[in-house]
Amino acid sequence: MRTMIDMAREAGACDIASHGWTSWVGTQSTEFLKRFEALVRADERNRTWTQEHWTEYERSIAAVEREACAVIAKTPISGEQDDITMQAKDRVATAIRARGQA
Repeated sequence: MRTMIDMAREAGACDIASHGWTSWVGTQSTEFLKRFEALVRADERNRTWTQEHWTEYERSIAAVEREACAVIAKTPISGEQDDITMQAKDRVATAIRARGQA
């Protein structure tokens, strides 16, 4: 996989280091950004996925799903404002999030 700097230079960038990466990209033309985007997409499409990549990808999906479940569990339903109910919801959300640490 190529570096972002290499692909930016290939897309027509010059003198990236003098401004810092983030501010530099924010000041570029739409045409440059389209060329840069195409290079990044092509690089990502052409990369070789190992078993380790797939495992990490699957773990990241599970982490997002766990967090979504925790948010839903903690969200009060109409009329659920008492402390005991909210404490129970907090415990459930904490338990869901802890599954990612095991």
